[in-house]
Amino acid sequence: MTAPVATRYEVVIGVEIHVQLRTASKMFCGCSTDVRGAAPNSHTCPVCLGLPGALPVINRRAVEHVLATGLAIGATSPSVTRWDRKNYFYPDLPKGYQISQYDLPLTSGGALAVGTSEGTVEVGITRAHLEEDTARLLHQDAPGGGRLSLVDFNRSGIPLMEIVTDPVIHSAEAARRYAEELRLLLVTIGASDAAMEEGQMRVEANVSLRLEGSTELGTRVEVKNMNSFRSVERAIAFEVERQARALDGGEKLVQETRGWDDNRGETYTMRLKEESEDYRYFPEPDLPPLRTDAAMLAGIRAGMPELPQARRERYRTDHELSAYDAVVLVSDARATELFEGVLDADPALPPKRVANWVSGEFLRLAKGDAGGGRVDAAEMAWIIGRVESGELSGANAKQVFERHFASGEKAAAIVSELDLRQISDAGALGDVVDRIIAANPAAVADYRAGKEQSIRFLTGQVMKETRGQANAGVVQQLLEERLRQ
Repeated sequence: MTAPVATRYEVVIGVEIHVQLRTASKMFCGCSTDVRGAAPNSHTCPVCLGLPGALPVINRRAVEHVLATGLAIGATSPSVTRWDRKNYFYPDLPKGYQISQYDLPLTSGGALAVGTSEGTVEVGITRAHLEEDTARLLHQDAPGGGRLSLVDFNRSGIPLMEIVTDPVIHSAEAARRYAEELRLLLVTIGASDAAMEEGQMRVEANVSLRLEGSTELGTRVEVKNMNSFRSVERAIAFEVERQARALDGGEKLVQETRGWDDNRGETYTMRLKEESEDYRYFPEPDLPPLRTDAAMLAGIRAGMPELPQARRERYRTDHELSAYDAVVLVSDARATELFEGVLDADPALPPKRVANWVSGEFLRLAKGDAGGGRVDAAEMAWIIGRVESGELSGANAKQVFERHFASGEKAAAIVSELDLRQISDAGALGDVVDRIIAANPAAVADYRAGKEQSIRFLTGQVMKETRGQANAGVVQQLLEERLRQ
C-alpha cells in the first residue's frame, strides 16, 4: 500500500492573489469602475483602450489601498517606486503590454498568520504591487455554428493589486485559509470588496513537490480558474496527488499552467508556464517614478480600522470568548457590527450570550435571507435582556427575533401582540401543573418508580399548554415538589 503523499514528499505552495481595488475610477484614466451589468465596452476611453497618443495618469486612491495593505501585513514600502511594462500578446490586452510593477513594488515583505486544523501558520509575503486589469473575454456559440470569442473592455484598466506569497505553504487547507484571511483583511480595511463570484478576487497557486529532506524546489505548476475558496482547496489537493502519482511513476513533470475544472474535480493543461524573462519587463516611459514619504504612510495608518487578528484577540481577552466564537464573529462583517452594537446598547449583557445569539440566530437567518432582513442592535439587546431577566422564554425570544428580522417591528410590540411574556409566578402556574399531573397518571407513576426522565415529559406538557410561556425552571420545581408529596 502506497504511503501518504505527506510522508513521501514535501508539498511546497506559493499563492498569487489578484484583487480589484475599491476605487471610483480606473487605474490610469477617469472611466468608472462600476461595470456590473453595464453594456459591453460602455465604460471605455482612449487610455483603457490603448489608443495611440493616450497617456496614463496614476490613481492616488489605488496607491493608498496597496500601501494600507502593506501596513496591515507588516510590509515595507520604498521611498521611490516605479512602473514597468509587462509585454505579452493576448486579445484581452489592448496595448500589447500591461502597466505593472516588477523590481520596485509598492510593498515588499510582511506576513499573515492563519489558523488551520494543525495550528497557526505564518505565511510570508513576497510583495504586493499595483497594476491594471485586463479586458474580459466572452466565449459563446456563433450564429452560423462553431464558437465565437468577444472582448469586453469595461474591465480593462481597473486597479488590480497582486499579492504574492513566499513558497512557504505546505497544504491545500493552509492555502485556502490564507486566501480567506487575506480577503477578510482587505474587506476590513476597505481596499476591496473581493467578491470571488464577481471576479474581484482571483486566486492562483504554484504547486510543486520535493522529496522529504530535499532543499531544491520541484517543478512548479501554476493552477488557475479557482472561483471559490472550496475550489482552491480541492484544486490544490488534486494537483498534489497528480504530481505525486506522476513522480512515483517516473514521469518528468513540466512547468505549465493548468486550469481547474470544478465539475470534473481535476486540473487540465492550458499552456506552458512562462518565466519572468519572457515578459521583457522594462520601465514604463509614460509614468514618472512614484514617491512616498513617512507622513503619507502615517496618515494611511491613522485611518485604518481594527484588523481582524487584533479584533479576535480582543474578543478573547476583553470579552472572554472562545477562539471559535471570536473567529465566527470576526469572519462576517455583519456579525461583527451587530455584536458590537448589542454590547453598546446594553453593556450589562453577558458577551458570551450575545455572541451565541449573533453567531446562532442572526447568522442562521442572514444566511437564508435574500437581503430583506434587518436587525436593530438595540432591539436585539432588548430581546436578550428579557431572556436574561426571565421575562421571555428562549423559544419565544427566538420567535420574536425572527419576526423582528423579517419585518423590523419593535420587539416589545411583538411580545405584546402575541402575549409572549414568560410566566414565572408559581401561583399562576400551580393550577396548570396540577392539571397536567392529573391527566398523566402513567408518567407520574414512572417518576415515582424512579424514572426521573418522566419529569421532562411532564414539563413539556406544561410548556405546551402555556404556549411556551411558562418558565421551565419554575415548572420543573413545582412538579418535583408535588410529585414528592
